[in-house]
Parts: sequence; structure tokens; C-alpha cells
Amino acid sequence: MPTYINFLSFTEQGVKTIKNLPGRIAAGRQAIEANGGKLIQHYLTFSAQDAVIVSEAPDDETVASIALATAGLGNIRTTSMRAFTEAEIPGVLSKMP
Repeated sequence: MPTYINFLSFTEQGVKTIKNLPGRIAAGRQAIEANGGKLIQHYLTFSAQDAVIVSEAPDDETVASIALATAGLGNIRTTSMRAFTEAEIPGVLSKMP
């Protein structure tokens, strides 16, 4: 299954309700699993991003729909990207013109 990385930034609402973060992580895990994916890890960070999620999902559309639904709750803004594993890199490079 493809790997994805999401960078999360808390909104003002998300910061005000930060103590609810464990429940939000659990809800995110449930949403990913309900759509055929797996939350590998959720990291709280102290950088330009407030948190980083590493997950696996069936496809880009699944990740986009979960990210949009989650952001719509008002606690985060998110940036998603597809991540290629070390094992996938040769396949990517083999398709270069």
C-alpha cells in the first residue's frame, strides 16, 4: 500500500482544545482504517508543523478525502504528500525518460 506523510498545523480552535488531541488521534486512526488504510505513527512536533502523520492508504483519493474531512472539523490545516519507500525508488527511477 502507498505511504503518505501529512504535516498538520493546529488552528486557533485546535490549540484551544489541544487536550482533546488523544481522542482526535484515535478518531483519525479509525477514519484511516475504515477506508482501508493504516496509521503508522502520529508525531507531535515542535517545528513549523505541529504534528506529522505517517500512514498507508489504498490511493491518493482516499488520503485526500480523509484530509479534507478532518480539516473540515476546524482543528487543523494539513498538507499531504506521497512518500516512496527505499524499495519503491528503483521502480520510480526505472520510469525516467
